[in-house]
Formats: sequence, structure tokens, C-alpha cells
Amino acid sequence: MKPGSRHPQVPDPVWVCGVDEAGRGPLAGPVYAAAVILDPARPIPGLRDSKQLSATRREVLAVQIRERALAWSVAQASVEEIDTLNILHATLLAMRRAVDGLAVRPMLARIDGNRAPRLDCATETLVGGDALDPAISAASILAKTDRDAAMHELHRRHPDYRFDLHKGYPSALHREILHRLGPCEQHRRSYAPVRAALQAALARQAAQEP
Repeated sequence: MKPGSRHPQVPDPVWVCGVDEAGRGPLAGPVYAAAVILDPARPIPGLRDSKQLSATRREVLAVQIRERALAWSVAQASVEEIDTLNILHATLLAMRRAVDGLAVRPMLARIDGNRAPRLDCATETLVGGDALDPAISAASILAKTDRDAAMHELHRRHPDYRFDLHKGYPSALHREILHRLGPCEQHRRSYAPVRAALQAALARQAAQEP
């Protein structure tokens, strides 16, 4: 978890944080979530759903969010937690960790989607919120950029899997590599394509044994 904050000079009685996740769909790697409380006095032009932005633009905005927001926090749930809890509950866990990591306590958390984690503050869900609410957009950008950085690190540890290219998502390249090499420890065993690749790898290994 990597929180950061800039303490405001004048307290706002109704601090609202936006919350979003990145990485529910991939076959590998943690799921990330971020929570952001924006500062109305320091607007950030160009906030929108992270999926609508180039990687370069996301990185620029991520720096501005960390510099200008009243508070921000990024958290994750591990592959082990995803496989144990399922991806929905692991995502909600990451969201709760992100909100809990804020240095400024919100009175309301606006969550992208239709499910909210249990929090110590009021919650409000907003389907498509990453395109509608600037604080949720900011959270989507932080979650996405931090997760992409983690997948680049995973690529350095497992270069044959090319996590730098597909970020763990089930692209044709990733599926081909997964079928050829079998899963590594950062693949989500609770996902059907990973289970199938693991079973195929074990079958090949058994067939090669004398």
C-alpha cells in the first residue's frame, strides 16, 4: 500500500473519495484499487476513464494526482487472495485497503460499479463512474498505472511470459505462451484458462516420465 496526502489549510466538512480498481480480468498478477480525494482548489484537467487514455498520458496525470490531491492511496489484493476469496471479494478487499490508507478520512466513498466494500464511511456506487466522476477517474488512473508498473516488474522476473506486453490479460499472445509454458506462480489458478493450462502441463510432464 502506498498512501500519500497533502493536508489542506481549511478543512472541508464533506470530503468525498473516488474509488476504482484495475486488473479484474487478467489471468495473472494482483488486482489493484485506488482511492482519491481531489482538491477543488487544485483542479486536474483531462481526468477521465484510464482506459480512454494513452499510457503516456496516464503517467503524466498520475504524477499530477499525487501532487494535487488532498489524499490518495493505492492498495492491492494478491493472487493468493484472489484464488482464495474469488476476484469480486478480492477486489472489494483491495478497495477497502485503499480507502483505509487515506490520510484524510472521507465522509463518502463513491465506488465505480455496482458493488461497494464495507467501509467506515457512507458508500455510493456509480456504474460507469470512471467516466462520470473526476475522483473516480483519478482513482482509475492511479490503480492502472501502479498495476502496469507491477506487471513490468513481473516481466523482469519472468521474461518468457511477456507480461510487459499483455499485462496478464487473456490476449492471444498470453494464451499461447500460457499453453506452451504452463502457468507461473503469479497466474490465477481459480481462472479456467489457467487451470486448463496447468492440467495440460501436468499431463505433458506425466507423459514424459519413464
